[in-house]
Amino acid sequence: MEYKLRRKTSLQMLWVAIISMIMVFAGLTSAYIISTKREDWISFNLPSAFYISSVLIIVSSISFILAKRAIKKGEKTQTSLFLGTSLLLGIAFIVSQFYGFKELIAAGLYFTGAQSNIATSFLYVITVTHLVHVMAAVLVLIFIVVKQFKGGYTPENYIGIELGSLFWHFLDALWIYLFLFFYFIR
Repeated sequence: MEYKLRRKTSLQMLWVAIISMIMVFAGLTSAYIISTKREDWISFNLPSAFYISSVLIIVSSISFILAKRAIKKGEKTQTSLFLGTSLLLGIAFIVSQFYGFKELIAAGLYFTGAQSNIATSFLYVITVTHLVHVMAAVLVLIFIVVKQFKGGYTPENYIGIELGSLFWHFLDALWIYLFLFFYFIR
């Protein structure tokens, strides 16, 4: 009974956090849309690294799904393998984002300064805000991986994997939304 109550309250708290994150990004993307009407708005191409980032985060989510399925079946080795894969892909996503920022700078698209523009400033603010959340999720995933290696999860008790998975999938879906948003609304 205690596990079910802890699971229920933990999921509720995570959903509250997710809803608040949705509101933050809804506000940022709404401000972006409104700003596209400005005379000084410029159109820009997304860096190629952002395309790579998209593939990385999608594959990491698939790996996380497989980890959750594996722990439910009691397959500890498979769970560890898939969690580790998700972690490595999450780190690769972060690195890829920084390469994307490097591409933006090389193209003369700056966050701030005399050569900056409101369009690219929004791009930086929104993508960096997402990136900070992914970094937090990677820290959570490190904790999950360590606990898994210590035998902390069982088919009956895997709430950490479940919560981490939900947070990870949310960030995945959010990135895909943001990527498509920037791709189509320039």
